[in-house]
Amino acid sequence: MLEELNIKDFALIENDYLEFEKGFTVLSGETGAGKSILIGALSFLLGGKADVNQIRTGKNEASVSGTFVLPPCNEVRNLNDDEEPLNANEWLNQHGISIENNRVLLRRFIRDSGKSGAWINDTPVTRGDLAAFSSFLVDIHGQHEHQSLMKVPEHRKFLDNRAGITTEVMAFTQKYAELVEKRRLLDQYSMSESERLRKLDMCNFAVKEITEAKLKKDEDTQLEDEEARLLSFEKIYSDSDEICKMLDEGESSVIDILKKVRRNASHIAGMDKSVAALDERVESAFYELSDICAEFNSYKNALIFDPARLAQVQERLSLIYNLKKKYTSSPNAPLSELFEYCENAQKYIDENSDGANKKDALTAQIKVLEKDILAQAQIISAKRKACADQLSKEVDAILAKLGMNGTHFGVSIQEKEGSDVAQKCGPYGKDNIEFLISANPGTPLLPLAKIASGGELSRVMLALKTIFAQNDSVETLIFDEIDTGIGGEVAVAVGSHMKNLAKNRQIFCITHLASIAVYADNQIKIEKAVEGGITSSNVHTVKGEERVAEIARMLSGDSDTQQSLVHAKTMLEKYSGGF
Repeated sequence: MLEELNIKDFALIENDYLEFEKGFTVLSGETGAGKSILIGALSFLLGGKADVNQIRTGKNEASVSGTFVLPPCNEVRNLNDDEEPLNANEWLNQHGISIENNRVLLRRFIRDSGKSGAWINDTPVTRGDLAAFSSFLVDIHGQHEHQSLMKVPEHRKFLDNRAGITTEVMAFTQKYAELVEKRRLLDQYSMSESERLRKLDMCNFAVKEITEAKLKKDEDTQLEDEEARLLSFEKIYSDSDEICKMLDEGESSVIDILKKVRRNASHIAGMDKSVAALDERVESAFYELSDICAEFNSYKNALIFDPARLAQVQERLSLIYNLKKKYTSSPNAPLSELFEYCENAQKYIDENSDGANKKDALTAQIKVLEKDILAQAQIISAKRKACADQLSKEVDAILAKLGMNGTHFGVSIQEKEGSDVAQKCGPYGKDNIEFLISANPGTPLLPLAKIASGGELSRVMLALKTIFAQNDSVETLIFDEIDTGIGGEVAVAVGSHMKNLAKNRQIFCITHLASIAVYADNQIKIEKAVEGGITSSNVHTVKGEERVAEIARMLSGDSDTQQSLVHAKTMLEKYSGGF
C-alpha cells in the first residue's frame, strides 16, 4: 500500500507531500489541472522513463520519493539469482535489502545534466531493478505502462493463480529443469568416442600436471615478493646499514643528539613544571628511536644473500607462469583460475570416464522423465482450460455491467509446436497462453494489447482485477481514463465495482465523473494556479464541505449553485455514507 508520496520540482508540481489511506481514492480536478502529472510522478518513481523535460522550469533537479507498506509475509523463500520471486518480500530478500516495520522507501531523481539515480531504502538500484521490484507494489492501468496484465508472459501466471495450480506448476518447472540438465549431460556423452577420449586425455594430463605442482593459495604473489627482496639484497643491506649509522654512530648521530636534548629538557622541567609534558615527549621519542635502531640492526644482521634460494624461487615462478599460460586466460591471471580449471577438468573426468554405461543410464532416465513430464503437462493444461472457460464467463458478466455489453473475453491456450517432449513442453507446461478480447459482437478475438481505447482497456483491467483480487499480490491499483465514453448507470456500476475491489486493495482512480467519485473513501483534488508568471499544480485532500463543493463542480461545472450542492450531498450520503 502507498502510504506517503513526496514530489519536488516535477513538471508543474513545486513541492507536494501527500499521505494516503486504504480503500478507494479518487483524483479529480479541472481539465488540464495536472492529474496526469501526479500519475507521471508516481510512474517515474516506479521505474518509468526519466527525462530532463520532467524537471520543473527554472530548477535543476526533480525528485520523487514514496513509502510503501508491504503485506505481512509468513514465509520468504531463499532464492538463487536465476529463480523468480513471487512477491516483494522475496525480491528484497533475493537482493539483500532489509526492511523495518514492513515498510520500504523508494527514491528517485533526475538532474538537468541527464544524470539520474534510484534507491530502495538505502540501497542504490538500477532503473530495471526499480521497475522489477515496484511491479509487486503498483499496477497503473490506462496509459499502457506498468501494466502486468498487458505482458503476455504474465497471463499464464494469472491463469495458474486463478486455477490454484501455482505450486503444481513450480514443481513441474523443477522437474523440467532436471530433464534439461540430463539432456545436456547426454549431449556430452553422445559426442564421438574419439572426441570423448581425446578430451579425457587432455583433462587427465592437465589435472596431473597441476596437481603435481602442489600449488598453494597465493603462492605466486608470495614468491614474487621474495624474488624482489633477493634481487635487491645489496640495496636493502646498504640502506639498512646507513639508517643504523645515522641513528646511533658518532657524536652527531640522532640518538646521541637526543641524549643531549633529553638531558637539557630534564633540567628545564626540574626548574619549570610547565615543561614536564614536553620532557616526557622527548623521553618517549628517545626510547622509540632507540628501539627502531635496535630493530634495524637485527634486521640488517639477519640479511643473507642466498643465490640458491633465488634460483629456486625463479624456477618455481617459471613453472607457475607456464601453467597459467596453458590453462588460464593469461600468464598474469590469479592463481584461483588455475585451481578452477583443474576442478572443472576433474569434474569432466568424473562425468565422462564411463561414457557408454552412463549414456545408456541417462537415456533410460530421460525416457522416464519425458513420460512423466508430458503426463503432468497434460493434467496442468486440462486444469487451465477448465479455468479459462469459467474465467471468460465471469469477465463477460462484469464487462456487461461496466457498459461493454457484447464484449467477449477469451483465453487462448495453444499447444506448443514440436515433435518431442523438449519441444512440446517448456518450463511451465505445454501451453502458450494469452488473454484475448472482442470489443464488438461478430468481431474476432484479438490480443488484449490491441485494445485502442484507454477507457475500454481500464474497464477490462477492472473486471480482471475484480476477479483476481483474492489471488493477485499487487496491493495498489491505479486506473486512468476509466470513464472515457461512459456515463449514467454504467458510471455508477464502475464506481460500485471500484468500491468493492477496494475492500481488499488500495485503489486510485482519475475521473471526471461525480457518479464514480462519490463512491470513494478519500478524494484528492488537483488544482492549477499561476503566481508570478509561473504555473503550478497544487495537490491536496478534500473533505467535508470542500468535497461537497468538488462533487458539485463535477456534476454541473459550478460548485456555487444550491441545487448542485444539495445533489452532491445526497449522492455522497447515498454512496459513501457521508462526506
